[in-house]
Amino acid sequence: MRKTYQKVKTETDFNPPKDWIQVKTIDMHTGGEPLRVIVSGFPALKGTSVLDYRRYCKEHYDHLRTALLFEPRGHADMYGCILVPPNDEDGDFGILFLHNEGYSTMCGHAIIAVATLAVEMRWIEVFEGDNTLKIDAPCGRITAYAHVKQGKVSGVRFHCVPSFVVALDRKVEVDGVEISYDLAYGGAFYAYVDMQKNAFDFDLSTDSYRELIQKGMAIKHAVIANSSEVVHPFEEDLSFLYGTIFIGESDKTEISSKNVCIFAEGEVDRCPTGSGVSGRMAIHRARKEIDFGETMRIESITGSVFRGSLVTEQKYGPYDAVIPQVEGTAHITGVHTFCIDPKDPMANGFLLK
Repeated sequence: MRKTYQKVKTETDFNPPKDWIQVKTIDMHTGGEPLRVIVSGFPALKGTSVLDYRRYCKEHYDHLRTALLFEPRGHADMYGCILVPPNDEDGDFGILFLHNEGYSTMCGHAIIAVATLAVEMRWIEVFEGDNTLKIDAPCGRITAYAHVKQGKVSGVRFHCVPSFVVALDRKVEVDGVEISYDLAYGGAFYAYVDMQKNAFDFDLSTDSYRELIQKGMAIKHAVIANSSEVVHPFEEDLSFLYGTIFIGESDKTEISSKNVCIFAEGEVDRCPTGSGVSGRMAIHRARKEIDFGETMRIESITGSVFRGSLVTEQKYGPYDAVIPQVEGTAHITGVHTFCIDPKDPMANGFLLK
C-alpha cells in the first residue's frame, strides 16, 4: 500500500524567550576580509569619547565580543565593529573595532565597509559623487568619501590619521635568525618585513598560510620584547604593536607590491590592510619611493587590491607624518539576528585554531 504524507505548515519564525540576548548584525567584507557590523541589541556603552566607550566595553561586555566573533557564531579570523556616538558634534559617528585578541585602534577595511553601509542604509543624505563621512575611531578622526554612481557605492577612499615612521632597518633575532624590519604607525603600529631583505623559506601565497602566521607572530613577540619604540606621542592606549606585515612582489605587472598582515592573535588579513597601507605610505615617503600625485596598488593574500597615496605632510609630535589616502570596495554578505541562551554552556564562544 502506498504511504501518503500529510503536508504540514513549516514555521520559519523563531521567537526567543525574553531572557535571551538578541543582537542584530549586518555582515560585510572588504577585499575578502569579514566585518560583522553590530546594529542593535548591544548594551549602551558609557563615556564621553570613543576611547571611553572602548574601555567600558572591554571592562563590562567583553563576553559579548567573544560571543559574537568566536565559534560557534564566528571563527578565529572574524572581525567586528560597534557604532557609537562621535567625539563631538562635527562627527557623524564613532566606531569600535573588535577582533580575536580584543580591540583595535584603527581598521581601514572596516572604515571602507561602514562608509559603504552608511550610504546603502541611507544613514546619511546621499548624493551622486563623493559623500563625506567623519568617523571617530580610537586613533582619531577618519574622513571617508563614499563615491556614489547611479545611487550605488562604487568605492570608498579615506584619509587616515597622521601616519609616521618610527624606525627603518631595525634588527631583531627570531629563532636564531636576524630579521630586518621597519616600524611605522598608520592608526596602529606594525613591524614591516620586506621579503627581499630577509631569507625566508615561504612566500606570500595561500600555500604559506601557516608559515606566515607562525613567523609573523614570532616577529611580533620578538619586537615587543626587544623594542621600547612602540610609543604613541599622545595616547598611551594606542601604544602597542598590532601586527607584522610581510611585503613582497606581486606576479601582476599592474600591482606595485603585495601585503600580508598577521595581526591580533594570529589573524591573517584577507585584504591589503588599510591601516597597514597607511603606515606603508609613510615608509615609502621616508624612503623617497612615492611622491604626491602618485599611487601604489597593493595586493592582498586573496588578490584583492587597495590603492594608497599621499594627501599632505605635517608635523605630529616628534614625527614627520603624512596623511595617507586608501581606496577600496566593500560588499554586504548577510543580515543576522544572533541569539544568546543564558543556559548555553558555550554562550560566550570558544576558539579552535
